[in-house]
Amino acid sequence: MSVKIILADDHRIMREGLRALLEKQSGMEIIAEAEDGRTTVDLAHELKPDVVVIDISMPDLNGIDATRQIISASPHIKVIALSMHSDRKFVREMLSAGASGYLLKDSAFEELGTALAAVLNNQTYLSPKIADTVVRDYLGKIDTTESRTSPSLTHREREVLQLLAEGRTTKEIASKLCVSIKTIETHRKQIMEKVGLNSVAELTKYAIREGLTSLE
Repeated sequence: MSVKIILADDHRIMREGLRALLEKQSGMEIIAEAEDGRTTVDLAHELKPDVVVIDISMPDLNGIDATRQIISASPHIKVIALSMHSDRKFVREMLSAGASGYLLKDSAFEELGTALAAVLNNQTYLSPKIADTVVRDYLGKIDTTESRTSPSLTHREREVLQLLAEGRTTKEIASKLCVSIKTIETHRKQIMEKVGLNSVAELTKYAIREGLTSLE
């Protein structure tokens, strides 16, 4: 039986490269591709893959929140994160969301096969370049004030913040999330109060800094 895989990355060249790599390996089947986080979640719910390989910096819904939704609905699905970020904050958030693997993009082609074998064997795979950082993090040998001082946004607030940062209007966000405009306005007010910012421009900078969206 082949391993069913969904590839999710907003860069078509990256997806094509990963597809070409995996199709050379026996027992691997690419059943779908996605270029944004929300589509990835929908495909995962519909197709029930064995593995989702997902970029963290995805439009519409970032890879961290997409992973959280995928794992919440289907705990058996393994998620491998792709990222340009080696910062421990991104690694920690992705693992907390339920990912079983974390690959840096500059080594993804060399390591993906190994990562797939590991996660399918119920192990966690981390790129060697970041493994030491993660170990030190969990051993408590780093300053942990960062996680304590970061404002705690709900999952829905994170979604709204990302969409605001990507230039969506209140009406567009309400339609996408199937809620009222008033609800989105309330979320926006709560977000601003929590993070201490007063404009969409400031929220956009904050969202980029937090890895919810990118400059691309």
